[in-house]
Amino acid sequence: MTTLTDRPNTALLVIDVQNGVVAGTHARDRVVANIATLVGKARAGQVPVVWIQHADDHLAAHSEAWRIVPELLPGDGEPRLDKHYPDSFEATDLENVLSGLGAGRLIIAGAQTDECIRATLHTAIVKGYDTVLVADAHTTEDHSAWGAPPPEQVIAHTNLYWKYHQAPGRTADAVETGEVDFGAPAR
Repeated sequence: MTTLTDRPNTALLVIDVQNGVVAGTHARDRVVANIATLVGKARAGQVPVVWIQHADDHLAAHSEAWRIVPELLPGDGEPRLDKHYPDSFEATDLENVLSGLGAGRLIIAGAQTDECIRATLHTAIVKGYDTVLVADAHTTEDHSAWGAPPPEQVIAHTNLYWKYHQAPGRTADAVETGEVDFGAPAR
């Protein structure tokens, strides 16, 4: 269980599912559809959805590339945070938003697996959150030209190590979209 004892709630983090981020990613349409399923399930269960959008020198804020993909529409009142570093907690108000929601458990989906997803997962568990990575709802581009494994292997490896990641008083897990239970604690 989370070490954030005063935070019994769960939140869904949707990280960087933006036109310019996911355009060339592995299994883009399937991943976006799975995220849409998660968003619908979270909303139906009155679980907060928090939207994270990246901006930097290569992805200008408020440009078409910066916008969240058209298949996903943030709801009225759902928190939207801009970030400028891979880690969704770094130099953002995410910690305050999650504290205000009473969230001690995070369900994480989005892009890019090998950068923003991993950075956010690791910071979340260090900060005391239980974290669930949705195994079929994150993706990345092919960086094999620079020595990285193909994207499907990056995704599979991230799922494998997060499923078995451990920290004192906190839990980690990786589950498929259909297995996500917004009310259940991580294993």
